[in-house]
Amino acid sequence: MEKNIIRVCIYPKDIQRITGKSYRQSTRLMHKIRQYLRKQPNEFLTIDEFCMYSGIKYEQLAHLIIG
Repeated sequence: MEKNIIRVCIYPKDIQRITGKSYRQSTRLMHKIRQYLRKQPNEFLTIDEFCMYSGIKYEQLAHLIIG
């Protein structure tokens, strides 16, 4: 039986696939979002936080997130 793995965290590679930007630009965007949300560097960024910041609905990017 195959289980669908649903992740909570988003990574630069995911942002790269969503936005079409380079890996380095995706890392910068993550850093910018962390600063905006006042998160510590060791705290993860969630998919919901990325959606809120970017204005993209989860349904539009769900198929692009690497499982």
